[in-house]
Order: sequence, then structure tokens, then C-alpha cells
Amino acid sequence: MFYEPHGYNIILEIIIDTRWCNVMYHIDFNQPANLYFIGIGGISMSGFAELLLSKGFKITGSDSVNSTITEHLESLGIQIFYGQNAANIPNDTDLVVYTAAISEDNPEYSEAVRRGLPMMVRAEMIGQIMKNYPNAIAVSGTHGKTTTTSILTHIFLEAEKDPTISVGGMLDIIGGNIRIGSSGNWIMEACEYTNSFLHFFPTTSIILNIEEDHLDFFKDINDIRNSFHTFAGLLPDDGLLVINHSIDNYNEITKDVSCKVVTFDLNNRLADYCADNIAFDENGYSTFDLYVNGTFSASYHLNVVGKHNIANCIAALCVAYEQGISPCEIQKGLNNFHGADRRFQYKGDVAGITIIDDYAHHPSEIKATLTAALNHKHNRLWCVFQPHTYTRTKAFLKDFANSLSIADKVIVTDIYAAREKDPGDISGKDLERELLLLGADAIYISDFDEIENFILKNCVKGDLLITMGAGNVVDIGEELLSF
Repeated sequence: MFYEPHGYNIILEIIIDTRWCNVMYHIDFNQPANLYFIGIGGISMSGFAELLLSKGFKITGSDSVNSTITEHLESLGIQIFYGQNAANIPNDTDLVVYTAAISEDNPEYSEAVRRGLPMMVRAEMIGQIMKNYPNAIAVSGTHGKTTTTSILTHIFLEAEKDPTISVGGMLDIIGGNIRIGSSGNWIMEACEYTNSFLHFFPTTSIILNIEEDHLDFFKDINDIRNSFHTFAGLLPDDGLLVINHSIDNYNEITKDVSCKVVTFDLNNRLADYCADNIAFDENGYSTFDLYVNGTFSASYHLNVVGKHNIANCIAALCVAYEQGISPCEIQKGLNNFHGADRRFQYKGDVAGITIIDDYAHHPSEIKATLTAALNHKHNRLWCVFQPHTYTRTKAFLKDFANSLSIADKVIVTDIYAAREKDPGDISGKDLERELLLLGADAIYISDFDEIENFILKNCVKGDLLITMGAGNVVDIGEELLSF
């Protein structure tokens, strides 16, 4: 039985009817206005500032420090204030946009409230922008959002659909994390954290998977499932929901959804779209046959590793097929896709050691990545893992250990705190202990310089080294390559 998602104390119908009334402002591309961004230098905020600027909106904003991102925005003609001050907000501002990280005592936030200016948190802004696109594709799920969005990007570009793109990582083909198209097609990631995606207005949604995560916000897996159920219900009657058939009781998620629902899976002909005859080459790259409603459709080749990426690809193929993109255009798009930034990304070789970087920071992601790496040519598999957030590390400690034990050698470093404060009851040493209890060859090293020296002394030619985590662990591999 479904109840209201955590953080939403009203039922879905009321959310849909009233949330933009609370917003007090509609973003309409046909009526450009003056917008002020608090925290404009963030990778997401900056992308949307650039998008709205291209649609004729006047954009100003502030950030704490100068960066390459803010310099880029300034080169486009956007005025940016460094340091946040009430006087920064122009008198002609129609709307103030801010991130969830901005506190109510922020001087610019307080000034906007004092003036009675319309205000939107970033997720609300995204939802308002989405309403301007007749074909708005939202990619959701606990894992795989960036990769799936990136695959769709390549396919839509090859099919000359001229999409607008918002992706959670840097993508070479669009030169960053945002692409501004001139069509009505928009492809973007839809993150469930803090229920951000419940502010969106998609016409097509993908649900890749649903697992426990972000337990600093959600109460439990049922709370998470409730949010995805609500998200699925946001689609219009003529919309499309693509959902993973392997999600436990996925029919609970699709219950009462009024639009068309299609399912995908690996090696399961009960799904509408599925893969079969999967094979891997020495690089771990795959080929597979796609079956649609039980009938062979086409064979495809992927230039990324792992069965999890085949699943991501099939989800993208569901959308492509449903929107009439041909298998030939799809394969050409896949040929150009070699992974997103920090997703099993080849960084280089040093002394015969292959260095890969991966963003995996959840036990399921780690298991998928390391399992995929087993199909890649190597002698020993090394993993340097940086846990991400104290909450996640504590909640999934044993699961992390089980997933990491797939590697031959594991180096654990300190937890990347991100948005959290150290509670003092969990550390990288705890993960080392769990690994050793499993019989894994593991060591905890706090200092990055020490890790680099340890690798240079102990890794040998033919070894495969993966730096893994959502923090700055990528710096280790890049530093090794500079030697």
C-alpha cells in the first residue's frame, strides 16, 4: 500500500494542483523575464542559466568564488557578483532561483523574501522549464542515469532530433553537461534525492532501478518506492513510462499510471524489450540481440563494459523505438558512445598499469563495475575506493565490503563527507575491517600521496587499477599518470 512520499505531506492530486501556485511564477519561453540565481556557479545551475539566457531571459547571479564556470558565464554576458549581499539583486528582478543548499539566513535569500519576490528552488525551476518542451524525457533510477542519458543523447543526435540535453556528468559530444537545442526534444536526468523529480513535468520517463540510497533523506526502501510511484504518476495520459521489469513488484510502481507502460530487462522475454545472446570481447565491450515483444529486432554493439550498461542501453532503446528512430540510426549513435565522464573512464597507462576511473559509490554500482572489469583484459584487479558520505557508508558497510571483495586488491581511503558532518562513529578503517573479515586483500590508507607510492611499489605491468567513488579519488589516478 502506498502512502505519501517522505517530505510530501499531501497526496499526489494536491501536489499536482497546487505546487506551482506556491511557486507563484511560470517560466515561459515566449515571455522572457529577469532572473537572479543564488549560487549560479554550480554545474547544474550554470547550465540552466545558460539555457535560459539562450531563450532571451536576462540572467544575473552570485557565487562565493570565481571559477572557470563563472568565467564562462561572464563571457556570455551574464553579470555575476562574488560574495552574497542583499544589494546584489537587481531592482528589476522577476524571479529568484536558489539551490537547496541556500539557507534562509542567506542575505540574498532574506532580501528576496523581504521584497516579496517570486522564488523557486532549482528543482521547481527545472520543472517549469520542462513545461516548455513537448517531448521531455526524464531518466530516473538509483543507478545509471548519466550513462542512459548519454546514450540517448548520442542516439538523438545521430537521428538529427536536435535535443536539449542536461546530463549529470561531462559529455564530450556536447562539450560539457548542457546542450541547447532548437527542437522540442529535451533529455535530462531526474534525481530522486529530496524528491526533486516530483517537481518535474515529463512526457516520457525512464525508471532504471529502485534501491535503497540517500537514507539521510528517505526513511527506507518503501519510502523510496513511494516516491518513484508518485513520479510515474506525473506523466500525462498520452505519455510513456519505461520501467525495468526486474524491479521487485514493478506493478506497484505503475499502479494507476494512465499512460502507456513498456518494460525492459536482460534475458527475460516477459519484458517488452530484452537482450539475448550477450557476448563480450577482450575489452569487455558487448554485443547483444534485441527482442521486442518476443521477436528479434536487431543486433547491437556497445563500446562500454558491463551487463549493467546493456540494461541502460535497452532502456534508451525503448524510448528510441517508441519515438520511431531506426535501428541503423541507433547503432550509429551507439558507435559514437564511449562512456560518460567518470563512468569506467579510461585515463591512461603508467608502467604498464591500466588506470580506469569510475563514479560508483553505492554497493550495487561497485559490484556492477568490478564485475564488468573482470571481462577486461588484466592480471590483477586493483580498486582504490573512497566512500561517499558517512550516512551511506554506515548504512551499507557490509554490502560495500561484499562488493569490493570482487577485486584482487583493495585500498580504502577516508570517507568523502560531501554535504555531511563527521559523526565520529564511522570511517574508512571500519570498511577495511569488514573487508579483512571476508578474507579480502585490503588496506586502509588515508593520505593520497601514500596511496600513490603504495601503488607504484606494488602494482605491476598488466594490472588494472580502478579509482572509484563520487569524491576526489580521481585525483590519484591523474597524479600517477603525471609521473
